[in-house]
Amino acid sequence: MKKTLLTLWIIAALPVAAFAQDRIYRCGNEYTNNATQAKERGCKLVEGGNVTVIQGSRPSGGGGAASGGGSSAASSSSATSASPAGAPRVTNNDQRARDSDARAILESELRKAEARHAELVKEYNGGQPERNALDLRNPQRYMERTAELKASVARSESDIAGIKRELSRLPAN
Repeated sequence: MKKTLLTLWIIAALPVAAFAQDRIYRCGNEYTNNATQAKERGCKLVEGGNVTVIQGSRPSGGGGAASGGGSSAASSSSATSASPAGAPRVTNNDQRARDSDARAILESELRKAEARHAELVKEYNGGQPERNALDLRNPQRYMERTAELKASVARSESDIAGIKRELSRLPAN
């Protein structure tokens, strides 16, 4: 008898649990079940499936964008990069050493990229690479090799530009 009552009670409770969730609205990266607030903000109804939102802790910041106050232009200029709680602090000397190492690595990569670029430009020969025996027998292969060389030259130029951008972001020694 007790089992039947328990089973009936569970069966009766299931439909109530299924209808317990209100309509959920998505407002950018936020979710709400308040219909009036959603209409005011122009939120969209989330359809199909249940939404589970877990509230996370907000990062603590020095009055910047993390605190949510002020306009985005004003807060982005005063925002400081906060390290996660428990992260080891890096001294100025250690940071200078890291920046110096990064600069040395990037300069080495830049020299390698420039040397490779010079080789590619020489091989490309202004769009007229030297023909080899296979190219003489198959003109289509020559055109494909020329196109590959042109793409490689363009890629190496973009690699060099990227390395130079990274170097410009590092503080001067």
